[in-house]
Amino acid sequence: MASSFSSSSSPRGSEYDVFLSFRGEDTHKTFVDHLYIALVDRGIRTFKDDERLERGKSISSDLVKNVNESRIAVIVFSKNYATLSWCLDELVEILKCKRTKGQIVLPIFYDVKTSEVRYQKKSFAEAFRKHKEIHKVENETMQKWRDTLKEAASLSGLDLQDAANGYEAKFIKIIIQDISEKL
Repeated sequence: MASSFSSSSSPRGSEYDVFLSFRGEDTHKTFVDHLYIALVDRGIRTFKDDERLERGKSISSDLVKNVNESRIAVIVFSKNYATLSWCLDELVEILKCKRTKGQIVLPIFYDVKTSEVRYQKKSFAEAFRKHKEIHKVENETMQKWRDTLKEAASLSGLDLQDAANGYEAKFIKIIIQDISEKL
């Protein structure tokens, strides 16, 4: 299993080593909590947002600041990741930091295939349908989200299809090792 992630020079003066981007409903009490604990136990300064944002609300300026002040962003793509505009806006900011500040981006595909994220298939297609029909998100915003998902899913990452079958600890060790090498 290759674990080479996209990287370049890290931002200076970072408050956090790692920023975790995830959809809490899918992974918060399982994979993300275990990954967060493992990162902190390894002495890696990690930001994990536990607040819930109401639908339709924008990503907060504090969250934008924390994305910008992190050296590495770990994006945990899961089935419901794209259901929240907050996650998608956060992802846009992460990819902006990758391009402008050299932030390292580590995509993790948790129980979703890379192609589902890249081409917004299955649960991602349904999330976009709801954003358009129910939440009346503007086409320009939708296209920005689509382009950002495609870009992020094109980065080298880890596919955790087997995490539910007891391989989660193995994947976390690989992630911790890779992050440690990049810091």
